[in-house]
Amino acid sequence: MARPVTLFTGQWADLPSEVMCQKTAEFGYDGIELACWGDHFEVQRALNEENYCAEKHEQLERHNLQCLAISAHLVGQAVLDNIDERHEAILPDYIWGDGDPAAVNERAIQEMKDTARAAQKFGVDVVNGFTGSSIWHLIYSFPPNPPHMIDAGFDLLAERWNPILDVFGECGIKFALEVHPTEIAFDIYTAQRALEALDNREEFGFNFDPSHLIWQGIDPVEFIRAFPDRIYHVHVKDAITTLNGRTGINCSHLNFGDHRRGWDFRSPGRGGVNFEEIIRALNDIGYDGPLSIEWEDSGMDREFGATEACRFTKQLDFDPSNRAFDSAFEEANE
Repeated sequence: MARPVTLFTGQWADLPSEVMCQKTAEFGYDGIELACWGDHFEVQRALNEENYCAEKHEQLERHNLQCLAISAHLVGQAVLDNIDERHEAILPDYIWGDGDPAAVNERAIQEMKDTARAAQKFGVDVVNGFTGSSIWHLIYSFPPNPPHMIDAGFDLLAERWNPILDVFGECGIKFALEVHPTEIAFDIYTAQRALEALDNREEFGFNFDPSHLIWQGIDPVEFIRAFPDRIYHVHVKDAITTLNGRTGINCSHLNFGDHRRGWDFRSPGRGGVNFEEIIRALNDIGYDGPLSIEWEDSGMDREFGATEACRFTKQLDFDPSNRAFDSAFEEANE
């Protein structure tokens, strides 16, 4: 069960699609997880241009790459978020429009529906992404959070995402939320609550990414075991805590790459994630989808890092055993 090792293009959107495909193949990857920004995968072109999807497949074939998922993190973020000036930098102009918050939310909702339709047309069955959150600012309960304010955030998840997921269901597509700070689900318990808010509908699951869990003190393996039938996609991404008595886990409003932070991302294999135990847990649940590297490391050249990460992940992966290691004793006694 050699799982395909793919590269997520979200952090490479400054490169044209053709260059990205060429580099991905040169780095040694089996495939590519196309971000729905830059020119890597354009939802409206996929829906409205007759030859767009066919030409995209031809591009992948030229470089001997497969694509098993597309990702819509940026627009998905705008579905539930309280929109402010930060969102203009991450959204396409036709979603941002005049910046009116309610209008941005509505355009994002329609774009996510179209993303499911585009995925169906393109021929992938998973869309990864974010949901956003209207209650992330309530992460610390002071002034004390009345429970009804938290309830309202999960109610809004159901109100805005159920119609989106209806279209996903009609198209036969799964939505895989990357559990992540700033999302409605950022740990095991909020992930469970998100599922409950959506009546556990099968269109909604998770893009498992251990890097967003370990710095919170959460064992990523426990996440896999908590949601064995909801792991729709996997990101191979690493992080490390660097608490030294001066640094804090909330990172002091310091950006990624600053040595004064209490945690940061690392190239896979160079942080604190125990990937071997993750592979064993994925084997236990029968996950046979891609291992997609989301490469982020502010202290390393990205082409060096992406190449090394591909080798690391291919060497890491292994099939489960089809027999007990001591079964020979039973066989000898038969």
